[in-house]
Amino acid sequence: MEEIRGNPAVILLVEDEEAHAILVMRALEERRVANKIYWVKDGEEALDFLYRRGRYAEAPRPDLILLDLRLPRKDGHEVLMEIKQSEELRVIPVVVLTTSESEADMMRAYIQYANSYLVKPLDFEKFERMVEHVGFYWLVWNRHPWRNAPTNATRRATSTAREEEEGIVENRA
Repeated sequence: MEEIRGNPAVILLVEDEEAHAILVMRALEERRVANKIYWVKDGEEALDFLYRRGRYAEAPRPDLILLDLRLPRKDGHEVLMEIKQSEELRVIPVVVLTTSESEADMMRAYIQYANSYLVKPLDFEKFERMVEHVGFYWLVWNRHPWRNAPTNATRRATSTAREEEEGIVENRA
Protein backbone atom coordinates (compact mmCIF):
# COMPACT_ATOMS: atom_id res chain seq x y z
CA MET A 1 0.00 0.00 0.00
CA GLU A 2 2.84 2.35 -0.63
CA GLU A 3 0.94 4.61 -2.98
CA ILE A 4 -2.39 4.77 -4.70
CA ARG A 5 -2.04 5.57 -8.37
CA GLY A 6 1.14 7.51 -7.68
CA ASN A 7 -0.32 9.54 -4.81
CA PRO A 8 0.38 9.05 -1.10
CA ALA A 9 -2.54 7.58 0.84
CA VAL A 10 -4.48 10.25 2.72
CA ILE A 11 -5.11 9.03 6.26
CA LEU A 12 -7.25 10.67 8.93
CA LEU A 13 -6.01 9.71 12.40
CA VAL A 14 -8.57 10.42 15.12
CA GLU A 15 -6.67 10.09 18.40
CA ASP A 16 -6.73 12.22 21.55
CA GLU A 17 -3.52 10.83 23.06
CA GLU A 18 -0.41 12.37 21.50
CA ALA A 19 1.79 9.39 22.46
CA HIS A 20 -0.53 6.96 20.66
CA ALA A 21 -0.70 9.23 17.60
CA ILE A 22 3.09 9.39 17.43
CA LEU A 23 3.33 5.58 17.65
CA VAL A 24 0.85 5.13 14.80
CA MET A 25 2.72 7.66 12.63
CA ARG A 26 6.05 5.97 13.38
CA ALA A 27 4.61 2.54 12.59
CA LEU A 28 3.45 3.78 9.19
CA GLU A 29 6.82 5.40 8.57
CA GLU A 30 8.75 2.27 9.59
CA ARG A 31 6.55 0.17 7.30
CA ARG A 32 7.34 2.59 4.48
CA VAL A 33 3.70 3.43 3.83
CA ALA A 34 3.68 6.59 1.74
CA ASN A 35 1.02 8.69 3.33
CA LYS A 36 -0.20 12.08 4.32
CA ILE A 37 -1.65 11.97 7.81
CA TYR A 38 -4.15 14.46 9.11
CA TRP A 39 -4.39 14.16 12.89
CA VAL A 40 -7.42 15.37 14.84
CA LYS A 41 -7.94 14.96 18.56
CA ASP A 42 -11.67 14.43 19.10
CA GLY A 43 -14.85 13.17 17.48
CA GLU A 44 -16.32 16.57 16.67
CA GLU A 45 -13.11 17.65 14.95
CA ALA A 46 -13.09 14.40 12.96
CA LEU A 47 -16.59 15.07 11.65
CA ASP A 48 -15.68 18.69 10.86
CA PHE A 49 -12.75 17.35 8.81
CA LEU A 50 -14.85 14.74 7.03
CA TYR A 51 -17.71 17.13 6.26
CA ARG A 52 -15.23 19.93 5.41
CA ARG A 53 -16.60 22.38 7.94
CA GLY A 54 -14.86 25.45 9.35
CA ARG A 55 -11.08 25.37 9.15
CA TYR A 56 -11.30 22.07 7.27
CA ALA A 57 -13.23 23.51 4.32
CA GLU A 58 -10.42 22.52 1.94
CA ALA A 59 -9.63 19.15 3.56
CA PRO A 60 -9.00 16.23 1.22
CA ARG A 61 -11.22 13.18 1.40
CA PRO A 62 -9.25 10.52 3.32
CA ASP A 63 -8.54 7.09 1.87
CA LEU A 64 -8.47 5.55 5.36
CA ILE A 65 -9.65 6.55 8.84
CA LEU A 66 -7.83 5.31 11.94
CA LEU A 67 -10.29 5.88 14.80
CA ASP A 68 -9.91 5.69 18.57
CA LEU A 69 -13.10 4.85 20.49
CA ARG A 70 -12.40 6.83 23.66
CA LEU A 71 -12.55 10.43 22.49
CA PRO A 72 -13.60 13.75 24.02
CA ARG A 73 -16.71 15.64 22.84
CA LYS A 74 -18.03 12.76 20.68
CA ASP A 75 -16.88 9.19 21.19
CA GLY A 76 -15.58 6.94 18.45
CA HIS A 77 -18.72 4.80 18.29
CA GLU A 78 -20.80 7.89 17.52
CA VAL A 79 -18.30 9.01 14.89
CA LEU A 80 -18.19 5.54 13.32
CA MET A 81 -21.98 5.35 13.21
CA GLU A 82 -22.22 8.76 11.54
CA ILE A 83 -19.54 7.86 8.97
CA LYS A 84 -21.18 4.57 8.03
CA GLN A 85 -24.66 6.14 7.79
CA SER A 86 -23.46 8.86 5.43
CA GLU A 87 -23.87 8.29 1.69
CA GLU A 88 -20.69 10.20 0.92
CA LEU A 89 -18.49 8.84 3.74
CA ARG A 90 -19.45 5.19 4.22
CA VAL A 91 -17.10 3.94 1.50
CA ILE A 92 -14.07 5.12 3.48
CA PRO A 93 -12.57 2.21 5.41
CA VAL A 94 -12.45 2.75 9.17
CA VAL A 95 -9.97 0.91 11.35
CA VAL A 96 -10.64 1.15 15.06
CA LEU A 97 -7.44 1.56 17.10
CA THR A 98 -8.34 1.52 20.78
CA THR A 99 -7.19 0.48 24.23
CA SER A 100 -10.53 -1.25 24.81
CA GLU A 101 -10.30 -5.02 24.84
CA SER A 102 -14.00 -5.22 25.66
CA GLU A 103 -15.81 -7.77 23.55
CA ALA A 104 -18.88 -5.50 23.68
CA ASP A 105 -16.88 -2.59 22.18
CA MET A 106 -15.47 -4.86 19.49
CA MET A 107 -18.86 -6.31 18.57
CA ARG A 108 -20.45 -2.86 18.55
CA ALA A 109 -17.70 -1.55 16.24
CA TYR A 110 -18.17 -4.43 13.79
CA ILE A 111 -21.96 -4.06 13.93
CA GLN A 112 -21.38 -0.40 13.01
CA TYR A 113 -19.34 -1.63 10.00
CA ALA A 114 -15.79 -0.99 11.19
CA ASN A 115 -13.40 -2.58 8.71
CA SER A 116 -10.93 -3.72 11.35
CA TYR A 117 -10.39 -3.51 15.11
CA LEU A 118 -6.95 -3.38 16.72
CA VAL A 119 -6.11 -3.00 20.41
CA LYS A 120 -3.42 -0.56 21.57
CA PRO A 121 -0.62 -0.76 22.32
CA LEU A 122 -0.26 -1.89 18.77
CA ASP A 123 1.26 -5.16 17.75
CA PHE A 124 3.26 -3.68 14.87
CA GLU A 125 3.26 -6.88 12.82
CA LYS A 126 -0.53 -7.14 13.08
CA PHE A 127 -0.84 -3.42 12.29
CA GLU A 128 1.38 -3.86 9.22
CA ARG A 129 -0.75 -6.79 7.97
CA MET A 130 -3.91 -4.77 8.52
CA VAL A 131 -2.47 -1.81 6.62
CA GLU A 132 -1.46 -4.09 3.75
CA HIS A 133 -4.87 -5.82 3.57
CA VAL A 134 -6.90 -2.67 3.96
CA GLY A 135 -4.54 -0.90 1.59
CA PHE A 136 -4.86 -3.47 -1.13
CA TYR A 137 -8.59 -4.07 -0.90
CA TRP A 138 -9.91 -0.61 -0.10
CA LEU A 139 -7.29 1.62 -1.67
CA VAL A 140 -6.28 -0.28 -4.81
CA TRP A 141 -8.87 -2.87 -5.78
CA ASN A 142 -11.98 -1.00 -4.60
CA ARG A 143 -10.98 2.50 -5.74
CA HIS A 144 -12.65 5.48 -4.14
CA PRO A 145 -14.64 7.61 -6.59
CA TRP A 146 -12.89 10.80 -5.47
CA ARG A 147 -9.37 9.48 -6.11
CA ASN A 148 -7.65 11.66 -8.72
CA ALA A 149 -10.71 13.84 -9.20
CA PRO A 150 -9.81 17.35 -10.41
CA THR A 151 -10.70 18.90 -7.06
CA ASN A 152 -8.25 16.66 -5.15
CA ALA A 153 -5.22 18.46 -6.54
CA THR A 154 -6.65 21.76 -5.47
CA ARG A 155 -7.59 20.50 -2.03
CA ARG A 156 -4.18 18.93 -1.48
CA ALA A 157 -2.31 22.06 -2.49
CA THR A 158 -2.08 23.66 0.95
CA SER A 159 0.93 25.45 2.35
CA THR A 160 3.39 23.66 4.63
CA ALA A 161 2.85 26.27 7.33
CA ARG A 162 -0.91 25.71 7.31
CA GLU A 163 -0.47 21.94 7.39
CA GLU A 164 1.87 22.12 10.36
CA GLU A 165 -0.58 24.41 12.14
CA GLU A 166 -3.44 21.96 11.56
CA GLY A 167 -1.52 18.89 12.76
CA ILE A 168 -0.68 17.36 9.41
CA VAL A 169 2.29 15.08 9.01
CA GLU A 170 3.52 13.92 5.63
CA ASN A 171 5.53 10.72 5.24
CA ARG A 172 6.81 9.89 1.82
CA ALA A 173 8.53 6.53 2.03
